[in-house]
Amino acid sequence: MPDLPARPRRIGILLAVAAGIFVADLVSKTIVVATLSHRPPVRLLGGLLTLRVLRNSGAAFSIGTSMTLVFTLIAVAVIVAILRTARRLHSLPWAITLGLLLGGATGNLGDRLFRSPGPLRGNVVDWIELPHWPVFNVADSAIVCGGILAVLIAARGIRLDGTRDRVRRSPAGVSEDTAATGPDDGPRQRAQEGITAQDRPAPGAAAGGSTT
Repeated sequence: MPDLPARPRRIGILLAVAAGIFVADLVSKTIVVATLSHRPPVRLLGGLLTLRVLRNSGAAFSIGTSMTLVFTLIAVAVIVAILRTARRLHSLPWAITLGLLLGGATGNLGDRLFRSPGPLRGNVVDWIELPHWPVFNVADSAIVCGGILAVLIAARGIRLDGTRDRVRRSPAGVSEDTAATGPDDGPRQRAQEGITAQDRPAPGAAAGGSTT
């Protein structure tokens, strides 16, 4: 079998997506803090979208507000894990997905490090409010979208290196992983079937009659 051509690495795409999310999150937070901090919430689209500035000491969507330091350390661990994983990255869908997660994590981590009340304990700026939904920001949206994409890509069997899990259907309709099937399975299976055929009684003997 000829060697498959090497797949290009997608680290550049991952970093570009992450940088885009980080910049969009930083610029949007800077604008809303400067213009909406001392104003009442701004209702748009008939109340479908409301702009209000909230300081969130917890995780995305104001979860766990008393665990600011813990979530900061988790964000650092996620960023390190994504950067380590990027060395094996050859899949475009995974590059986009990990870029969304990396951009969202770094966006909120910047708030943790540089906003009040202090380093590692800073409050994240949330400013987007939808009906019956917690207030969030661009980084939160990227994290949620990245998580959904990760589930969908994994369900389709796409790996980080760009290959797919190969699945075939048996005659009974049961899925079988062809990766577990080696080149010698065919002869071995035929030999096993031959032994089984020798042990099977003749049709006449099974009916209790004579074979002569």
